[in-house]
Amino acid sequence: MARTTHENTTTLDARPELRKAIEEIVEAGFTGITLRVHDERGEWVGSAGAAELGGTAKPPIDGHVRIGSNTKTFTATLVLRLVAEGRIVLDAPMSRYLPGFGLDERITVRMLLQHTSGVFNFSGEVYDDGTIVPGIPIPYGPSAAEWVDLRFHTYRPDDLVREASARPARFEPGTGWSYSNTNYVLARLLVEEVTGRPFAEQMRQRILAPLGLSGTVVPDASPEIPVPHAHAYYRYEDGGERKTIDVTRQNPSWISTGGDMISTTRDLHTFISALMGGELLPAPLLAEMCAPHPTGIPGMNYGLGVFVLTTEGGTVISHNGAAVGHAALMYSTPDGRKTLTAALNCVDDADLAIATAFRGAQARLVAEVFGPVAG
Repeated sequence: MARTTHENTTTLDARPELRKAIEEIVEAGFTGITLRVHDERGEWVGSAGAAELGGTAKPPIDGHVRIGSNTKTFTATLVLRLVAEGRIVLDAPMSRYLPGFGLDERITVRMLLQHTSGVFNFSGEVYDDGTIVPGIPIPYGPSAAEWVDLRFHTYRPDDLVREASARPARFEPGTGWSYSNTNYVLARLLVEEVTGRPFAEQMRQRILAPLGLSGTVVPDASPEIPVPHAHAYYRYEDGGERKTIDVTRQNPSWISTGGDMISTTRDLHTFISALMGGELLPAPLLAEMCAPHPTGIPGMNYGLGVFVLTTEGGTVISHNGAAVGHAALMYSTPDGRKTLTAALNCVDDADLAIATAFRGAQARLVAEVFGPVAG
C-alpha cells in the first residue's frame, strides 16, 4: 500500500520524532492516522498513510472521525453541567430519576460516570476468568456476522438499558470497577429526563455551540458522517469466505452514548483544552471529574468520564475510543495547555486483531508528548 505523509506546523520545528511516530503506526497495521499536538513548542499537525484502502491520498488533516468512547467525556461533562445547575445531584440514586428500569437503589449518578455501578454491559461482559456473556450483536466475538447484517438497524437507548437490566449485575454497586457502555446510555436518558429535551439538542446547546465545535456531531441513529473523512473497514468470515467491507457508514445507535459521536482532531483539542482549562465546569466539579479511582490497570485510574494517567511527565487526563474501523485519542495536561488528539482508520475484525497495534500507538504517542505511562 502506498504511504504518504503530510505535516503543517505553526513553528519552524519539524518535530521529526512525531513524524516518525505516525509513520511507524501506519507500518504497524493502521490504514492512516492524523495527529495534532499543542504544547510549549506550538501546534503540530501531521498525517500518514492513506484515507482509503489502496489509495494514495493521505487522511485529511481536519477530517471527521467516529470518536468511539471519547463520547463518554462529552456525556459526563454534560451531566456535570446539569449538576452545576442543581438539576442533577451527583450522589442521588439513579432510581429517583429513572424509576422505570428496576435499577438497584444503591446506584448513584456518580457511579454511572465512574463505572462503579456494576450494571451489566449491554455490548457484552468479559469476566476475569475469560468467560464472555454476550449482550446485543456487536462487531467483536461470535456475533460479528450478525452485526454486519444489522449495521444499519436502529436500537432505542431504553431497549439497550432493558437488555442490560435483564442480566445479573457484575458486582454490588460501588464495590468494584468495570467499564460498561450501559452506564453512559443511562446518563443519556438521565439528561433527557431532567431537561425534557433530546440529548443531541442539549449537547449542542450546552457544549458544542459555546465552544464553536462545528465539526462535532451527535448522530443518534444516522449512518452518515460529514466530509471530509478517512474510510473505516471491517473484515469478517461469510460462508467460509473472508470479506472486507467499507463500514464508514453505519448506524451507531447500537452503541448510543457509549460511543456514537463524530468529531475532528481540532475539535477534540478545543474541547479537552477548554474542559481542563475550567471553561465548562466549576473548579470543584472539575476536580471531582479528575479525581482518580482505581481500575486495576497499572498507571491508569478513572474519574468521571476520563482516564487519569500517571506518566513520567506528570498526570495526564484522557480518553480514547474505537468505533469499528475508526478510532480517536484525546489527552491533556490537567491545565489544558498541552494536548494530543489523533484520528485513526483501519481494517477492524471480530478478533480485534488491530488491538495490539492500537495499544502500541497510544503508548508511543503518549510517551513522545507526555512521557511514558508509569507502572
